[in-house]
Parts: sequence; C-alpha cells; structure tokens
Amino acid sequence: MTIDLPLAWMLVIGFAVMMYVITDGFDLGIGILFPFVKEEADRDAMVNTVAPVWDGNETWLVLGGAGLFAAFPRAYALLLSSLYVPLLLMLVGLVWRGVSFEFRFKSDESHKPFWDKAFISGSVVAAFFQGVALGAFIQGIEPAEGRAIGGVFDWLSPFSLFTGVGVVVAYSLLGATWLVLKTEGELQGTMRRVTRPITFALLLMIAAVSLWSPLAHPAIADRWFGFPGNLWFAPVPVLVLASAWVILRAIERPGEPGATPFLGALMLMFLGYSGFVISIWPNIVPPSLTVWQAAAPDRSLGFTLVGALLIIPVILAYSAWSYYVFRGKVRAGEGYH
Repeated sequence: MTIDLPLAWMLVIGFAVMMYVITDGFDLGIGILFPFVKEEADRDAMVNTVAPVWDGNETWLVLGGAGLFAAFPRAYALLLSSLYVPLLLMLVGLVWRGVSFEFRFKSDESHKPFWDKAFISGSVVAAFFQGVALGAFIQGIEPAEGRAIGGVFDWLSPFSLFTGVGVVVAYSLLGATWLVLKTEGELQGTMRRVTRPITFALLLMIAAVSLWSPLAHPAIADRWFGFPGNLWFAPVPVLVLASAWVILRAIERPGEPGATPFLGALMLMFLGYSGFVISIWPNIVPPSLTVWQAAAPDRSLGFTLVGALLIIPVILAYSAWSYYVFRGKVRAGEGYH
C-alpha cells in the first residue's frame, strides 16, 4: 500500500495549525482581556497562568509554516506574495507581545502601565491580523506564473476585516475560559461574567460568517449544500450550539466550574476549524490550487515527513509535561519561579 504523501503532509500541517490556534489562542486571549481587569495583582496572575508555556505554544506556528514551505512550496509562494502585509503585521504583534510579556515583570511601577498597554496591543494586533489573513485566504487567491495576481492590498476587504474581529472574539473566549480554569476568587468571577457576552458575540460572528461565506462564494455554497459535503457539514451548526450551551451552563453553576467551559471553547474552535476545512477542501489555496497540484516531489515529501513524524511526538511530550508540571490554580500574589 502506497502512502498519499501530499495528504499525509496536509494532515501534519492541519494538526500543527489547529494546535497553534488552541494553545496560543488562549494566551493571546489573556492579553485581549487585560482591559477588563484593573488590579495589577490580578493581571500578574493572568500572565502567570501561561508564563511557563506561552513561548512553547508558538512552536506549532513554526512547524506549520516550515511544513508548508517544505511540502507545498507553490502554495507557500502564493500565500506569502498575497498575504505578506497581514502576516508581517501579525509577526510584529507577536514580537511586541513577547517583548512586553518579559519587560512588564522587570519594570518598575512607573513603567508597568506602558508594558501592560503593549501587551494588550500586541495581543490584539496578532489576533486581528491572523483573522484578516484567514478571511483573505477564504476569499481566494488567483495564481499566475507561480505568484498571486493582484495588488499589495487585495487582502483588505470588509470580509477579511470582519474575520479579523471574529478571531479576536474567539481568542477572548479561549482566554476567559482558560482563566476560569486556572484562577479563583474575584478574578475567576470576573472571567465568568465576561464569558457569557463573549460567547454570544462569538455565536453572532459564526452566524454572520456562515451566511456571508456561501453568499459571496458560490464554490463554498456548493461544498456546504451539495452532496456529499452536506453530510459532513450538517452536524456542525448543531454541535456549535451544543458547545455554547455547555459553556453557558457551566459558568452559572455554583462553585468552581473547572475545565468544562474551557473544553466547550476548545470544541467551538475545533468546529470552526472543521467548517473551514470542509469549505476549501481539496484546495490548499482557494479557489483552485489543490493539495496535489501544490505538492513538492514525492522524494522531498517522504524525506521531510520522516523528520516531522519524529519531532511531533517530542513537541507533544514536552508540551504535555509542561502543562502537567504547572497544573492547578494560580493565585494573585503568587507565581511560577
């Protein structure tokens, strides 16, 4: 039996991107939620919940980008040439967020507000331009002679700006439910209170994108409502509503809700991701470049796949160990050392 190497590599990249959205999503969400918390001790506790793991979370972004370059160079060239500006701004946001993350701990009280604002702005910029790039990607990129047709700002559209806001809201929900899991007392109460409106806001965003996408892109409508795509897509709206209901019920229970709201938020992210995959498959760059058309030669795919399959268990192992070691609640005035 021969292995479909392009498909295998697509699964690897898809897994890496999903892991990045889950792990870096909630620590970006913490920065986005900073304006809802005024006490510096509580803000320190928020940051301490991800201090041991945040830089490791971005390993998945590196793996996804490097995998795309190695396995699908044609897709990599198209995406970089058409989405250069939003991706560059996303990286600027990630770097600025990382710098502020470290400096706010080392700054004196007079400079700490500046680094708090830097942490907020870096988190919002990184999340927003991830969503903008996603929206521009869904709209489609037309290739010609190995590069994208169009101008530098073709990625800028009402749809891409809307998806940018949608990703900010989605990461806010991940961050809020993560803090419900990892904190207690007044800070946890604040996060429980903000989780409800954020959940409803995300549902509205999902509904709007679900209407906008098939109306603006007939190819997506065909995949959603044509056979056999409708069989794959039909359960998604029901599961989205069920996940939101689980989150809303969990945050209303007396006592500490534990991991249930966070697991519900993860389920919402997974369902959004699965709907995205259903919408574009089998294309790796919509509207017409398929996974197999963009793939590198089989020898290159096979050689690099061996390395990827060796390194992924290592990443999973050290990530799991980090989360296990730093499990439990984080309290204001205490931290990881």
